Amino acid sequence: QVQLVESGGGLVQAGGSLSLSCAASGRTFSSYAMGWFRQAPGKEREFVAAISRSGGSTYYADSVKGRFTISRDNVKNMVYLQMNSLKPEDTAVYYCAADRQYSTIVAGPRRLDYWGQGTQVTVSS
Repeated sequence: QVQLVESGGGLVQAGGSLSLSCAASGRTFSSYAMGWFRQAPGKEREFVAAISRSGGSTYYADSVKGRFTISRDNVKNMVYLQMNSLKPEDTAVYYCAADRQYSTIVAGPRRLDYWGQGTQVTVSS
């Protein structure tokens, strides 16, 4: 019901910033809570951040809280992830995801049906 395409990944130095975007297609974008996940080589996909349908509520993994900010624009059908104070441990492929329920995003990736293709973020030391 929704297609997602991430962009904005790249190579940055530790301490730097990067902004990711996720473009959503579909007429029901505002009906979905959105989230960002990441997966490093050899690791399981892990939760990063979630935002409610209206954008009024957000939730972050402890590892990124205070450094990353998730936001959305329901007019443009976009969700964003602003990443500041990047660390080498943030290196991963970042994926956006959608679900009807905010709580399902927060719970983790296992039950999510809609994913983007991912965008690579590499943080150098």
